[in-house]
Amino acid sequence: MGMEALQMELQMMGYRLNYAFVINAIICALIIGPLLGALGTMVVAKRMAFFSQAVGNAALTGVGIGVLIGESYTSPYVSMFSFCILFALLLNFTRNHTKMSSDTLIGVFLSISLALGASLLLFISAKVNTHILQTILFGSILTVSKTDIAVLSVVAIILLAVGIPLFNKMLLASLNPALAHVRGVRVQLMEYIFVLMITIITVACVKIIGAVLVEALLLIPAAAARNLNKSLGGFVLWSMIFSLSSCLLGITIPMLFDIPVPSGGAIILVAATFFLITSLMRGLLPQFKEAKI
Repeated sequence: MGMEALQMELQMMGYRLNYAFVINAIICALIIGPLLGALGTMVVAKRMAFFSQAVGNAALTGVGIGVLIGESYTSPYVSMFSFCILFALLLNFTRNHTKMSSDTLIGVFLSISLALGASLLLFISAKVNTHILQTILFGSILTVSKTDIAVLSVVAIILLAVGIPLFNKMLLASLNPALAHVRGVRVQLMEYIFVLMITIITVACVKIIGAVLVEALLLIPAAAARNLNKSLGGFVLWSMIFSLSSCLLGITIPMLFDIPVPSGGAIILVAATFFLITSLMRGLLPQFKEAKI
């Protein structure tokens, strides 16, 4: 009887994984996992952990503007992309032309975007479903639509077309701007390209993993990979592996074992587990103590 019960449970797990919304979620995970993992290495290297958070919160303002101008509140991508790209470019321009520290400036822009977004959302609250706003904040990878997947796919193609040829230059500019300049790399141009890449992938992921959590998925897998690797190649590869694994396990584990945890939160909890494990490995195992990028 025990064996029959186990077989039935395994069959039920298989059925759950065959649902269309689960397949859509896994497709999104296969796209965003490697992308966020690779970009996260540069976010960690450039100490821009809060930049994506600022852009994610700016997306709330983009949603409010979209509703005001008549765009659909379920997929206001035109307003979100337009406002967030303008916001990111202005932030980076201001950072390059003032003596203010990056964390202070990003904090200022983050506060402004939150205040503006909250004011707009309060103004349009009678026109929109509050569940949509919750999705923007915390994501819902199990409810992604075909439009969401299409937007994410287009963004992924753009990032691959731009990022693969320039990745080494951008990574060098992130880790050692002076050396990059000596080698003929246009550091400021690479910085603007990187800012645009972070911005568009953040906006594309907002409805999937949420404005609050996209920063965590950029940061935590890269931080976990940094605990273990002395080489740039290993740093990037393991960051992608940790990010992809976090996405896939965060989707499947709560569903397979009926754990009442939202998928976005589960993804970050899995990533945090990887970070804790790698931190212990670095602290206890001699071969990882010198890991540093």
